[in-house]
Amino acid sequence: MMATIIQKIWLFAVFLTAFSIGASGLRVEDFPFSLGVRDSLMIAHSFHGHPSFGPAGGMHGATYTCDVDFLAEELHPETNWVIDIGKALDILSRVLSRYNLKNLDEVFPDKTMTTTEFMCKQIHDDMRELLKSECENFKGAVRIKLWESHKAWATYTGPPGSGGDDEL
Repeated sequence: MMATIIQKIWLFAVFLTAFSIGASGLRVEDFPFSLGVRDSLMIAHSFHGHPSFGPAGGMHGATYTCDVDFLAEELHPETNWVIDIGKALDILSRVLSRYNLKNLDEVFPDKTMTTTEFMCKQIHDDMRELLKSECENFKGAVRIKLWESHKAWATYTGPPGSGGDDEL
């Protein structure tokens, strides 16, 4: 019984991951190369007493692990990388510092429901903004995976960005 439930949850997670990529017009096979980096952040937030969130509707804390995958169709012709790993780590660190050790109810004061899914998209958009100005040669897609625990996570995969000339 428990094995069947776990199997169904796993298959659903695989389906959601595939759908999140396919729904945006991205196909995994279009991006055979990837580079991943990881960092973490601690936040406080609430869901403003919304009944759908049960006890989590009130103020609580969370420690997230944030994985970022940089996806590319091909490697950079000169360096044979997807993206400079040091630059990728630096950008992720700076983006997460906007939220780390902060109350998200104050960062987003308009009663935004700062779900894990919402934060994936927000982190993605922040990453993409810095990539545009600091890694103009990276033209691939970016996938954010935000882990609430070893049992639960959310992802967001954004479309490829525009880079500089004809390089990656």
